Amino acid sequence: MKLHKSFILAIVLGLASVVCWELYWRSQGMVPNIDDNNNLSSIQRAKLKNPSDDQVVFIGSSRILFDIQLDLWREQTGTEPVMLAFQGASPLPTLQDIVENTDFNGTMIVGVTEGLFFSTTFDKAPPISRAKERIQHFYDRTYAQRLNHLFSIPLQKNLAFVTVADETWDSDVDLKTLLTRLRKGERAGPLPAPFYQFEDVSLDRNVQMSERTTNDTAYANTIKLAWQDMLSGAMPPPDKKGTTEFFLKYAEKFRERGGQIILVRCPSDGWFKEIEAKGLPRTEYWDSLVLRSKLPAYHYADYQQFHDLNLPEWSHLSKEDADFFTTELIKILKKDGVLTHSKTE
Repeated sequence: MKLHKSFILAIVLGLASVVCWELYWRSQGMVPNIDDNNNLSSIQRAKLKNPSDDQVVFIGSSRILFDIQLDLWREQTGTEPVMLAFQGASPLPTLQDIVENTDFNGTMIVGVTEGLFFSTTFDKAPPISRAKERIQHFYDRTYAQRLNHLFSIPLQKNLAFVTVADETWDSDVDLKTLLTRLRKGERAGPLPAPFYQFEDVSLDRNVQMSERTTNDTAYANTIKLAWQDMLSGAMPPPDKKGTTEFFLKYAEKFRERGGQIILVRCPSDGWFKEIEAKGLPRTEYWDSLVLRSKLPAYHYADYQQFHDLNLPEWSHLSKEDADFFTTELIKILKKDGVLTHSKTE
């Protein structure tokens, strides 16, 4: 009986601790969110094991991940989007994987963020290694990892303090990140600007700008400071020749088997737009890629309706304007007849 009471007491105290910890982080503005980790992207990659005619694959980096809203894409095109764009990553390894290891021959939309697209082909460089890690996890994942991810979803969807430490966000509240922040605070000298989370993620990897980032200017400014801190130092020169040749090689293979590639340059603004225009001028990079590839290509600056969109932290659209961008881009693609599998108006 005494052991029974102790067990009940332990359960009650444990639940009380969880509730208090959850309420504390909710009071700090934290909300439940799905972790966009390797497991989540592997589920999307698995959809290409047996590709269907109505699939449209998106590859690239975070801009096309944020700026294309998948629910609207499904509704307005009648196709099934497969989101394989990764934050801070080059699309080149993903293009190679799709061409070499799948039979997919539908439409692939490539988001071109020049600083990442033209960065490098070197395996160990972050833009390449980030994409390769995501891809490799699809091939290496175990059944235990799949089950662990499945069981974690209800917790991620309902508890704000449940996150997986991937060393990306300084606003994560898992134990590993909290200890890392504590160690950073003990160091002497200036610390890098904290990089706070600004995305809401769905199970299909639909990513939206968080309401807090859109509506809280001070919070959005922390992301701007982080961008400036990360990108203000000396950067390795872009490998335009190597990356372009790599892309053209696999784009041609994909087209030879009946696939279609569309290039999209999503918006940027403010300081980000300025450094991109200075370091990676359009005529030298985007226009050159379009000319050499001869692919359908859409640059936001060529369309008046995309000139005054809201990018709270300079690099990604607010949820409202991502909806607008998605809808308008679909209209443009349909008008040009490049969405061959989309439903007619």
